[in-house]
Amino acid sequence: MAEIVVYLNKACPYCTRAKALLEGRGLDYQVIDVSGSDTLWKEMEQRSRRHTIPQIFINGVHVGGFDELSAAARNGKLDQLLNS
Repeated sequence: MAEIVVYLNKACPYCTRAKALLEGRGLDYQVIDVSGSDTLWKEMEQRSRRHTIPQIFINGVHVGGFDELSAAARNGKLDQLLNS
């Protein structure tokens, strides 16, 4: 089973969409809620080199935000990452 980590906050609409996409595929994922935590936000920025949420990692590989996750689901790259 793939390890999926999603950095997010609960008020973010793109975070909600990313979770819905993953749940729609029946995938389990770990949520790291960066709301109100400078430490977790900095961890996310350091890992992703980005300053926006969500940030998604699959098996340690940075996928990106919701737009990149959605594109990966459409072009087959998501399946490749899940099976790596």
